[in-house]
Amino acid sequence: MTAVLTWLGHGTWLIEADDTKILLDPFLDENPSSPVKAADIDADYILVSHGHFDHIADAVPIAKRTGATVIAVFEIAEWLKNQGIENTLAMNVGGSVELPFGKVTMTIAYHSSQLPDGSYGGNPVGFVLTIARKRIYFACDTALFEDMKLIGMDHIHLAVLPIGDLFTMGPRESLRAIELLAPRMVAPAHYNTWPEIEQDVEEWSLDVRHVTTAQPRVVSPGGKIYV
Repeated sequence: MTAVLTWLGHGTWLIEADDTKILLDPFLDENPSSPVKAADIDADYILVSHGHFDHIADAVPIAKRTGATVIAVFEIAEWLKNQGIENTLAMNVGGSVELPFGKVTMTIAYHSSQLPDGSYGGNPVGFVLTIARKRIYFACDTALFEDMKLIGMDHIHLAVLPIGDLFTMGPRESLRAIELLAPRMVAPAHYNTWPEIEQDVEEWSLDVRHVTTAQPRVVSPGGKIYV
């Protein structure tokens, strides 16, 4: 099975595996870099890494329209229920769940998490998806942390890392993260959405090739990566 990842701008990704569509951190309608709107997207599962608006803004309307199961930490799952979402799957850091398309594991992330109405969003997280024995790591919004070495011990085929700086790790820290994770491929995210997080992604790609053993995969919003 080949997983196809489409970057929808910022931290939003659509992962397609056979007939299953998994949407990560839906932020589309108010995302200046997104090539699509929330109404254009179908999903069977929605993964939410934390409560900030630029990662959850369109989760409710998409889940209501599609009936998708939303996977998030307990606090966010409970908040979503109060927003009228019927299908939620609450998890917490370190937990895994087997689903029809493969396995979802929640990893730690060093960030913060507050929901759009000011509610507490629990711990921010990242995700490892295991699809047909291939492991895809979404660090989501995080700082660099040494335990990334543990995440990479079982071999990561593709790591998706934030490089925007200011709110997350920047390009320099991401190179250290790649060294710890030792993935086969790495893709950048969470950059160039607004001036505050603009980065030279071509320079980053050259640095990845020079400093690490990973192959950079840089796509524009709407572009696809095959794993």
